[in-house]
Amino acid sequence: MEVSLLYGKGELKINVPDHSVVLEPKSINGVEDEMGALNEALLNPIGTSPIHEIVKETDKVAIVISDITRPTPNEKIVPAIINALPHVPKENFVIINGTGTHRDQTEEEFIQMLGEDIVKNIRIINNSCHDKSTQTKVGTSRFGCDVWLNSEYVEADFRIVTGFIEPHFFAGFSGGPKGIMPGIAGIETIMTFHNAKMIGHPLATWGNMIDNPLQDMTREINGMCKPHFMLNVTLNREKKITNVFAGELIEAHDLGCAYVKEHTMVKCEDRFDVVITSNSGYPLDQNLYQAVKGMSAAQKIVKEGGTIICAAECIDGLPNHGNYAEILQMRKTPQELLDMINDENFKKFDQWQVQKQAVIQVWSDVHLYSTLTREQVENSMLNYVEDIEVLLEQLKGKYGPNYSTAILPIGPLTIPYVEE
Repeated sequence: MEVSLLYGKGELKINVPDHSVVLEPKSINGVEDEMGALNEALLNPIGTSPIHEIVKETDKVAIVISDITRPTPNEKIVPAIINALPHVPKENFVIINGTGTHRDQTEEEFIQMLGEDIVKNIRIINNSCHDKSTQTKVGTSRFGCDVWLNSEYVEADFRIVTGFIEPHFFAGFSGGPKGIMPGIAGIETIMTFHNAKMIGHPLATWGNMIDNPLQDMTREINGMCKPHFMLNVTLNREKKITNVFAGELIEAHDLGCAYVKEHTMVKCEDRFDVVITSNSGYPLDQNLYQAVKGMSAAQKIVKEGGTIICAAECIDGLPNHGNYAEILQMRKTPQELLDMINDENFKKFDQWQVQKQAVIQVWSDVHLYSTLTREQVENSMLNYVEDIEVLLEQLKGKYGPNYSTAILPIGPLTIPYVEE
């Protein structure tokens, strides 16, 4: 049978065995009027007063947004907020791009993300996690580090965090407090948040919020300099808004996570020999670093010694910024990488993504279909795929002609699981 995987800005159609199991969230239509839904949420928020009633004309307002690696509809969310505050002068706003450790966005990318009108009329800055002169210490975390956040956020009179709630491979769910931590944090704080012990914790996984150290730490840090208002959305396969959650940070985020969990958790009776996954298409599949999320979703249901096939376009390469590619070259096998990263003396930002990838590769074989060269893929310790259908035929020799297969067409927007 034919299936379509989200890939880049389009879809990748492949033929798979007829007995394959296709795993997707419950189908949800987008809201008919997206701007209307955003405006309604701002007027009737959860756990707090309407935003226009609590922001003063003289307030300096900071709006934190997701960076370009996320499909958050910033071009709709940000205008909705600004239009809801007509009494606040445009020069009183600052938009802070929550890059975490990712690269800065260019002006052209900001226009793509926010629209030309916003870029021309509102001041926008990238978070600079490595530049301590742009950060303010707001406390000390019980997880063992000083807490540094973007100074313009800390010093604002009214702080707003925006985002997109989706399953997350170690924080349980994205959105909400993750917009602040790690989105606009300093590198010292991010390194603790993403250290080997935190990332390797058994409860730091897809869809789990209970005793998850990553979620606990991000909420602790948000409490030190809390956003006064949250505006998050949920999206469907077509990246259309399906629901809006606005208001008090924790209450609104919890409701959003429960909504996503209800629609995205898919139970499987057993693990599969082969799992084919996308990385949700653009913008999440821009590079191999991000594609680890799709591999991680597949690993939840693939047999030990099984095969994962990930389709991710990777138009931004591995990427060529950050330390991810460099760390992959520091050892010769995934297990050696894990041993290196688990050494408490090893500390290098981006190690968390290599750690997650190595855990997956120790468990199963991982094949990648992308625009990367064979050399790039193999240097990343992955198996290069030129034709997925040819590979599926070859796998009959390994698992037999009737091997079990699962398909995750929208990748990590689905949380498959097996009760074990």
